[in-house]
Amino acid sequence: MAVVLIAEDDQDIAVILTRLLKRSGHTALHAPDGQAALDLAVASPPDLLLTDLGMPRMDGLELTRAVRAHPDLGSLPIVMLSGHLHPGDSGPVGAGVCAVLLKPCPNDRLRAVVQDLIDRGPHAHQGADADCPAHWPVSA
Repeated sequence: MAVVLIAEDDQDIAVILTRLLKRSGHTALHAPDGQAALDLAVASPPDLLLTDLGMPRMDGLELTRAVRAHPDLGSLPIVMLSGHLHPGDSGPVGAGVCAVLLKPCPNDRLRAVVQDLIDRGPHAHQGADADCPAHWPVSA
């Protein structure tokens, strides 16, 4: 059972995501903004971070950059789930996000991406040894 930290400022969405992840067998923790999520991740590192883009105090891109810069969290898998992005937006991947999902995202797709990254575990995100799926070429 993996620990998933949800960084989401919309309480209704956080409840839905928590319920979905718990039903998938994971422990779900919730932080209402990016700064709270970073503080919680530093205190007790999760197996995966699921973050929204638009949040108070620290948005999802700032949170991702802070996680990547932290010596104990830099290899943490991160999924960004947002309704404020467009397909192909390079900002999240440039910040170090492993996967981007657009709201509304089908539950099965969210579960599959989360499970794939949990199975992959901590991995490199920069350099020649980068093993992040965000950097894999897309094939038709």
